[in-house]
Amino acid sequence: MELNFFNPFETLYFEENTCFLTGDELPDNSTTILVFPEWVLEKFELKDKKFQMMDAYNPIVYSDLKLPCTLKVKDAFDNLDKKIKIAFEAGLPEVKNLNELDLFHWMGKIVYGILYFDLKQEQLKQQKANGELSISPHLKNRFAHFHLMLQSLVSPITFSEHKPWSIAIVPLKYSKDVFNYRDDTVNLIFSLGMNGFGIVACLQDNGINLKEHQLIIDKIGKTVLHPIQFEELVGRFMYSNYLLKYEPKYSMKISNQNLHIESMPIVANENRPLFGAWEDKMFGQVLAGLWKPWGITEKEIVSDSSSPRSYLINERTMDFIDPEKISLPY
Repeated sequence: MELNFFNPFETLYFEENTCFLTGDELPDNSTTILVFPEWVLEKFELKDKKFQMMDAYNPIVYSDLKLPCTLKVKDAFDNLDKKIKIAFEAGLPEVKNLNELDLFHWMGKIVYGILYFDLKQEQLKQQKANGELSISPHLKNRFAHFHLMLQSLVSPITFSEHKPWSIAIVPLKYSKDVFNYRDDTVNLIFSLGMNGFGIVACLQDNGINLKEHQLIIDKIGKTVLHPIQFEELVGRFMYSNYLLKYEPKYSMKISNQNLHIESMPIVANENRPLFGAWEDKMFGQVLAGLWKPWGITEKEIVSDSSSPRSYLINERTMDFIDPEKISLPY
């Protein structure tokens, strides 16, 4: 039996009569799966609220974010979601005990789901203007690899010990009533704060961003972060991912009807560093967007005479900042 994997980015094919994950035809278009699980929509009263898409003029109601799929795919995600729901409702210790591949599938379906609708919206817009959807070969390659890895939920795909993602889970002072989700679909970044924990993940970076920020993660340890500290951590992951100068590469081998994906470690050569130069002003712009709930402006974050304001690390002593000494509201 030959292994065939669906790649919707080869022809930019996103149709309602095709399973979003496997490419199987769906004659009756009847089977769908929610991008955000039902329990999330109910618990946080999101069903009738609008989700802001990349096209700011065309938001979509959360409950309308549905992906066409086969029953096999739906059952696989439903079973996975039961496991994730139990852990997320239990809190930090159980979340940390989750298998990283399970987390990748759960987060990946949400990020891919939003990307799917972003691309569909753009495709429709182009068709109305007698044009066609076009994305760069670079993005096609990135999205195709990501989509292939998501298929490991239902297809014979395995990974090497060195995983293709960075996932950081930290203690966070959030109540059970908060669901603070954020993504960057172009760069395949996921972040979520809820019920005493925060997750930030770069889903296609071969672990390099976690390695870059491991010192901060180690300094955080078991300390429960103030929400503004978590937002800064998210910003640091987002910005370093943006500065990364090397495209993740993979070695793929088929053996015994199984596709094995080996994530190649990202190593700088002598002529080019791993990351571009860190620019305080640009990082300040990232933080200003993340710190809007506290009304902190870019001008307040960055000045010519000092490093950007930080609530994580004292830039003078490099010590971790005690969350209890932050007077900002939660």
